[in-house]
Amino acid sequence: MKRPARPRADGRAPRSAPPPASIAHGRRVLLVEAEALSALAARLDARFDAAVRLIADRGGKVVVTGMGKSGHVARKIAATLASTGTPAFFIHAAEALHGDLGMLERHDIVLAVSNSGETAEILALVPHVKRLGVPLLALIGRVESTLGRTADAVIDASVSEEACPLGLAPTASTTAALAMGDALAVALLEHRGFRPEDFAALHPAGALGRRLLRVADLMHVGDEVPRVTVGSRMADALVEMTAKRLGVTAVVDGDDRLLGVVTDGDLRRALEAGDALTTRAVGDVMGRRPKTIDAEALAALAVATMERHAITVLFVVDSRDRLMGVIHLHDLLRAGVV
Repeated sequence: MKRPARPRADGRAPRSAPPPASIAHGRRVLLVEAEALSALAARLDARFDAAVRLIADRGGKVVVTGMGKSGHVARKIAATLASTGTPAFFIHAAEALHGDLGMLERHDIVLAVSNSGETAEILALVPHVKRLGVPLLALIGRVESTLGRTADAVIDASVSEEACPLGLAPTASTTAALAMGDALAVALLEHRGFRPEDFAALHPAGALGRRLLRVADLMHVGDEVPRVTVGSRMADALVEMTAKRLGVTAVVDGDDRLLGVVTDGDLRRALEAGDALTTRAVGDVMGRRPKTIDAEALAALAVATMERHAITVLFVVDSRDRLMGVIHLHDLLRAGVV
């Protein structure tokens, strides 16, 4: 058993042991990088807006290139751009000089990532890019570098110091470049009015894709939807609820407009009141404000609505309140949305 710390002679609480050196080192790195990002945000100016407009107006692909650690960052930036609606791909700067430059088309734009702005392989690409008439955008740590002076547009990603105590390993600089790539991708996303539905189309697989399914992809339609007309008796509602096995039935008028809902809870409450349930009119028992959702809404929104109202079923209606379908919490669970 660990003994409690002895009180100090002066009556003060005993001093806690200093954190291990590794924790102190790690904390310093995170603080240096956080400060670098904060400074980057404060320094963002019209050049960033010009870069966003250059990409958006060009209409082609963004060809992202880099070497070394900047190459890894460039690859991630290309992936983020592509996944948020800006067609993009990565070309290794050295491989571009040995044939991969053929992937570049005149309506594209080249985004070169380089902390120094003096990367030999990227500078060797510049004349070929210029010859094709393709705009060159530089995401760099030194605006006054050779790359910065020759680029058509520049994004400043400079940092005052690396988090590496030797000042050698790319740390704060790569974090800054990566974050600036995210900022560029999101600004383009906003500029284009990229919607959740567009995001879903680009992420059809995995948990993200499942959460971006639409209600229309999962809802029951046609004869699977429990419904009775408002003039029916509760005996008809009981038969419909038993047959469709969703614990509810919609109540509609002659034009299939949704007027109400009968739930298992309504049945229990009516039975507890001692009513002759089966002979009562559906309109006397139904709830008159059923919760609904649009067929084009995200399935994740259906989950949130069910949680907010503590229910398990939503009816799907059109703009005139006509019944289109029904979605149950079990449907969302099976699809992995929840």
